[in-house]
Amino acid sequence: MPRFFVQRSQITDGIVTVTGDDAHHISRSLRMAAGEHITVCDMQKCEYECELTEFLPDRVCAKILSTVCCDTEPPYYAHVFQALPKGDKLDSVIQKAVECGSAELTTFESERCVVRLKGENEDKKVERRQRIALEAAKQSGRGTVPTVNRTVLFSEAVRRAAQADLALFCYEGDGTEPIPAVLRKFHAEAKGAEAPVISLMIGSEGGFSLAEAEAAKRAGMIPVGLGKRILRTETAASFALACLVYEFEWGER
Repeated sequence: MPRFFVQRSQITDGIVTVTGDDAHHISRSLRMAAGEHITVCDMQKCEYECELTEFLPDRVCAKILSTVCCDTEPPYYAHVFQALPKGDKLDSVIQKAVECGSAELTTFESERCVVRLKGENEDKKVERRQRIALEAAKQSGRGTVPTVNRTVLFSEAVRRAAQADLALFCYEGDGTEPIPAVLRKFHAEAKGAEAPVISLMIGSEGGFSLAEAEAAKRAGMIPVGLGKRILRTETAASFALACLVYEFEWGER
């Protein structure tokens, strides 16, 4: 069933009003008709099964048939901090991070990034990346649309990431703890805590410098290893997020 996201303000008296590109997609691309059903999410973890009732030039209206609490959102808030990768790899990182349960993604420039932060066209870049997140949220059945932020410098990324309840610095160098052990310990100590914030910091193709690793540790982040093999930058975030899913969502094993 086609899935769409709306603001809570677009739901009134049991009627959902879909506007903009989504309304065009329903009426022109999908060529749907009155009586057909769609799924609508209000971006606050409520999901509605709706029946299309009215097609107007600038909007489509649908009657709510049933409401359920969306069960596809993780019991934690995962914020991925991704160093800028080369080429179009970031598109894949965003898409897979959303599919794996990330709630927020912030890109940053680190010492070994080939791609550098440029002020021009940043708003357009963020808008495009947010669209990728939206489409991934629709495809994967998410109850919310994850946020994609503007690119920041490494120092700012560390400052933000360190504020999480659990701040993980994914690092291939010495002095790391295995990510499963860190997650297991945190989960055991945080039993009953409501939606802890977990940050994951991922390096670029060249990884992090020793100075950056030291800066992250001084800020209070925990250096964690992602196994015996070195992962590509476009793989690391989804791998780490999968570790969170395994620890927090699969229950007792």
